[in-house]
Amino acid sequence: MDVFGGAPRFLAYPRPVMVQSGTDAVLKCQIGGDPRPAVIWERNNEKIDPQGRYRVFEDGNVYNLIISAVTIEDSGQYICKAKNSIGETYAAATLKVEGEAQEMELREENKPRFLIKPLSTRVGRGEDAVFSCKLWGNPRPEVVWEKDGRKLNEIFESTHFSVGYQDGGWFQLKIFKTRAPDGGVYTCKARNEFGEALAGAVLLVDAGPGHDEEGNRNGYTNGHWKVHQGKQRTGRQAPPRLKDDAMTKSTKVKMFAVTEGKHAKFRCFVTGKPKPEIIWRKDGRLILSGRRYLLYEDREGYFTLKVLYCKQKDNGVYVCAASNTAGQTLSAVHLSVKEPPVRFKQPLYDLEVWERDLAVLECEVPEDSVPITWYLEDRRLQPGAKYGMEEWGTKRRLTIRDIGVDDDGIYLCEMPDGGRSIAEVAVKGTILRKLPRKVDVLEGENAAFCVEVEKEEMDIHWYKDGIELRETHQTILKSFGRTHILVFVNTMPQDSGLVTFLVGRSKTSSQLRVKAARHCPPSCPVGVQINTERANAALLSWVPAPDSRKNPPSGYVLERQEVGTGSQEWLQCLTTDSATSVEILGDSVPCEADYHFRICSVNKYGKSNNVEFPRTVHLVPVARIQAPLQDALVPEGQDALFTIELSASVIGTWFLNGTQLQDDERFSLRRSRTHQSLRIRGVRDTDNGAEITFIAYGIRDSAALYIQAPLVKFSPLSEMDRNKFVEVGNPIVLYCELSDSAAPVHWCTGTKTDRSSILKME
Repeated sequence: MDVFGGAPRFLAYPRPVMVQSGTDAVLKCQIGGDPRPAVIWERNNEKIDPQGRYRVFEDGNVYNLIISAVTIEDSGQYICKAKNSIGETYAAATLKVEGEAQEMELREENKPRFLIKPLSTRVGRGEDAVFSCKLWGNPRPEVVWEKDGRKLNEIFESTHFSVGYQDGGWFQLKIFKTRAPDGGVYTCKARNEFGEALAGAVLLVDAGPGHDEEGNRNGYTNGHWKVHQGKQRTGRQAPPRLKDDAMTKSTKVKMFAVTEGKHAKFRCFVTGKPKPEIIWRKDGRLILSGRRYLLYEDREGYFTLKVLYCKQKDNGVYVCAASNTAGQTLSAVHLSVKEPPVRFKQPLYDLEVWERDLAVLECEVPEDSVPITWYLEDRRLQPGAKYGMEEWGTKRRLTIRDIGVDDDGIYLCEMPDGGRSIAEVAVKGTILRKLPRKVDVLEGENAAFCVEVEKEEMDIHWYKDGIELRETHQTILKSFGRTHILVFVNTMPQDSGLVTFLVGRSKTSSQLRVKAARHCPPSCPVGVQINTERANAALLSWVPAPDSRKNPPSGYVLERQEVGTGSQEWLQCLTTDSATSVEILGDSVPCEADYHFRICSVNKYGKSNNVEFPRTVHLVPVARIQAPLQDALVPEGQDALFTIELSASVIGTWFLNGTQLQDDERFSLRRSRTHQSLRIRGVRDTDNGAEITFIAYGIRDSAALYIQAPLVKFSPLSEMDRNKFVEVGNPIVLYCELSDSAAPVHWCTGTKTDRSSILKME
């Protein structure tokens, strides 16, 4: 008795495998189970997807994992897991790749490395910008340039930039006639079969005369800084664009309400090539990024304006204007800031103070007994050496001592019912543009910081967690006059920490938080369609999931199911990388049948749910004859058997002298995968010379049926008729019975034919 029932169990465990570097490795195990188990392979607790260098196939109950061109990184333990509706089991296999030391040495010697990295640069609007770097690698590395983590062809027209290579390992990126949105972080990624290298540089685009406000659009998204901010001037020539008053008459203005002291967030989704330039205005006046106004492009591609701690003065119409060489568009929203139910008798007022001075904020609550809480943005303040808090009657006072750059910000006085009074404290001193209080980026993104000081050529320093930073390929330190920039390229969680900028006795700090990327599978594709206009083929198409930019798939897996067999099994038929359509030909299926197809997205963290295509398609493999029909010579009355062996399983038709045959009492038609047979029961004399024909998709073969005259047979005699006894002189009667009355008969004595007169034959 099988105590395991139908649960999966290993009939042969995977064995340790040792292979040479560069060869293929095959890990295999033998597993039984009923119902047939689903088998997957894992490494480091992550499922191995059968794509790229990994392939899986089944040979009966033997399951194989093939790894092509193994390297030192492939060494380790692999887990084979089997599961069905009754149970599951798993076993481990070890792979060791020999020649690891030599391979490591070869890898270090030949992998890409920067001999000269690209340099940060500053150009005026309309000028060309050039980045050059010198690389070593054997074979010559493949180089990809990106801006702010995106490939250039995704955001630029092909005529706006060019990439090139010159002898000696020099690679170049040139951007023609720069625009404000071209400013940002550019990275050069170099890769060959032995490894990869990365280096980055910053591009600043000065707005130039008449375009000062466009500096607002020049910067990097994730770090929440704008590289250059022009001040509005009177009497300047502005580029032609729609006026706000004209816009409000032609564009529908949406309404948005927020309680005083809360945040308001506006998002505008605009696409186009070249990438649109974005300007936000309030009541016709340009909005610049600051403590209470955050302007950035979020990870979903939305241009975003966030108004923090809304006040009554924030009431008004906000306009997002997008423009490029192809045209312009506008979107508008009216913000209404609702007053709290209980108001302060006297609110806080904005304040400007110099570094190391004393700042005093004062407000008045409705009643003496109302308690209040002081905040610096989202941080609650406590009384102590830094902060003095006083109350007398309805008045409330906050004193900030020895004020520094990091005390610059938004202060709130909050009552228990949620009513708030808000004031901005601007700290004047050596540092004109401060760091944001915190910067949040995802692992793999760039983190950028920008500071502006009052004079050029000042002695400045950058620190992280108290350690002074030095420039590397992935840490950019650049100064342009009074502007100083720090960028961490391709961040990792360990880059998190306190970033500090120091100039003289002044400093400004920002908390950098690098969030580990969520290791989740991609979303399933959408918009699946099937086109069957072409004979014996199906064109399958789909659209990537709407969130594919945020969580991109590495490829897609297509599976098929044969309809009408009673089996619910889905079999993988192919994988693709970035394609969103594929043609399935009849020659790609194992047998002629109706097929269902489904698709899912995959990445290294798993796969999405499957999406089925809307209908079935009939496909026929292109078969070839492996063993043709043979002529048959069959005695009359016996069965005639004709067989044909094909290279693929297809549905065929049998003909007798041009008449199609059906499976019935006389004709038996059978198909077993690639083997086809016809049995004709009890052939007749009239069948002599008949043509037997088999026809299938792309196949036609014929053979002849010949009828052989039947053999003459003796009917068996009884014991008494076989042995006769008579007296001498008396006649004896001998007889036999034949199957054919016309057959000639000869009587013999011994071994000779007897023709003597004593025999009388009838």
